[in-house]
Amino acid sequence: MGGCLSKPKPVEVKVELTLLEKEKEADLMSPNGKASPFSECRPNGSLGHCSDEDSTTLRPAHKHRDYIEATVCHVKDLENGQMREVDLGAGRALLIKEHGEFSAIGHKCPHYGAPLVKGVLSKGHVRCPWHGACFNIATGDIEDFPGLDSLPTFQVRVEKDKVIIRANKQALQTQRKTKAMAKCSAVINSSTSFSHVLIIGSGPAALVCAETLRQEGFTDRIVMCTMEKHLPYDRPKLSKSLESTAEQLQLRSVEFFQNHDIELLLEKEAVSIDVKTKTVTFQDGYKMEYRKLLIATGSKPKSINYKGKDIGNVFHLRTPEDANSIARLASSKNAVIVGTSFIGMEAAAALTDKAHSVSVIGIEAVPFRKALGEKVGKALMKLFEMNRVKFYMLNEVSEMRGHHGQLKEVVLKSGKVLRADVCVIGAGSSPATAFLKQSGVHMDSKGFITVNKMMQTNVDGVFAGGDVVTFPLTLRGNKKVNIPHWQMAHVHGRVAALGMMGKTSEVRTVPYFWTAMFGKSIRYAGYGDGFDDVVIQGDLDELKFVAFYTKSEEVIAVASMNYDPIVSRVAEVFGSGKTIKKRDVEMFTHGKTGDMSWLIDKGSQ
Repeated sequence: MGGCLSKPKPVEVKVELTLLEKEKEADLMSPNGKASPFSECRPNGSLGHCSDEDSTTLRPAHKHRDYIEATVCHVKDLENGQMREVDLGAGRALLIKEHGEFSAIGHKCPHYGAPLVKGVLSKGHVRCPWHGACFNIATGDIEDFPGLDSLPTFQVRVEKDKVIIRANKQALQTQRKTKAMAKCSAVINSSTSFSHVLIIGSGPAALVCAETLRQEGFTDRIVMCTMEKHLPYDRPKLSKSLESTAEQLQLRSVEFFQNHDIELLLEKEAVSIDVKTKTVTFQDGYKMEYRKLLIATGSKPKSINYKGKDIGNVFHLRTPEDANSIARLASSKNAVIVGTSFIGMEAAAALTDKAHSVSVIGIEAVPFRKALGEKVGKALMKLFEMNRVKFYMLNEVSEMRGHHGQLKEVVLKSGKVLRADVCVIGAGSSPATAFLKQSGVHMDSKGFITVNKMMQTNVDGVFAGGDVVTFPLTLRGNKKVNIPHWQMAHVHGRVAALGMMGKTSEVRTVPYFWTAMFGKSIRYAGYGDGFDDVVIQGDLDELKFVAFYTKSEEVIAVASMNYDPIVSRVAEVFGSGKTIKKRDVEMFTHGKTGDMSWLIDKGSQ
């Protein structure tokens, strides 16, 4: 696939546009709605790939002014395994050539808008360079997460060695599509207290479970219950963009839930489950029976012990309201962050351009040490210090002091007193599973629900997913692990939904997470718990590096900054069941070769 670190040479392409005229409609369309001029467009042919999206959704009534054609390149302009972003005049598409066939899909990842041309093409799918989502190049369907939507696909044909794309203008603009979903056929009234599928939670595991059920043709009642007062929203953005509103972070609209018959009950906190009668009881006394149940209640912040717990303006960053209050109270004031979790550090970074001062208190010597290693942790600590963040490490909070009930000082166990107008506690989290203690659902000593490959608990018909579970990770020989990543929760939701429908599936995804600070992102793939060495390629001082986390003689995870798409490349290796050896990484990092692609492609069975 070429060097993964080198930039492709720019290629000038002459684009010829053809606007389809309304007058040609009768000639272009056959009675069954198929576009007759595209007889050369063969789904499995050697010349080109024809999207079934346009061919199946076009109807004679559609106006061809809604479509555009463009000659985007010559056949020989793309080698096998290459991608190119092409301009059709009304928008851009991603042109792909693999195994001699052309296909065209949306060019932006529908998750956060990453340019997919910078991603990784492998075995019929494109992996996003930012967060690892995968999309089928033939159907546009999302095959790995994060994200909820798929990509539009466009018709491609070859005429006289010219590659021509025909696309719907609206699809070019939206750059996303939602999979077709079934409707509910059950007769329901407002007093019905039975749901065929009851989902507790509204995070990605819950939402993907509900959507997958409908996508797979499930036509019975689905009810989601959440203690949140908002529609499902993008929680990872809270700590990165403190001033975002719940509406701005919203994952799906009210109309989406209504259109797809997914009932959503807000401010409903589950307090107990009776697995014998298959009944969930909520805090307000409401009870609901179920046939299948998904528990996806997420995590809750760990509390810390200190004097002055009644002092105001001390927050656990959990909701949009928390984030907005933190940003407002920190404006030109003094902010203190307790804990060096990813949430805490992201909040610290977000506050540096708002607050008069930002202080971070940590119990270890270096932030991120456990997750990213000491070398990377020190480099990131330096980045924060360059942005005026003051660290008080190897320390803990002794007391919060206030004036008229509002925070004014944070006292450390070392005796140091910090001025503080707002405090964010980011000291980690634990599973929100206390309500299950008498339920019969099995949990481990830390409160995590244990599930099998299909996300099913020890109780028949009861599934669980997201932060609350330990599950068998295929990548690590089915070792039971807890991975509280946004991406992983999506996967759990899909596997659980398929399990509910009796369709065997399992978690085969490669764990992938990211963090963003000061406009820079760290990507991470793999499962690095228990690494014994870190091999660094690049320059930590310049914050352009790749860190390979090794255990014994094998690379088990990778992190990078300013080295895209290396993490997605490594995720492809891991996902294919191959391994990368430590000796090969060390050979590369010691300058014995200048091209990282050989290393990634070298992965052995």
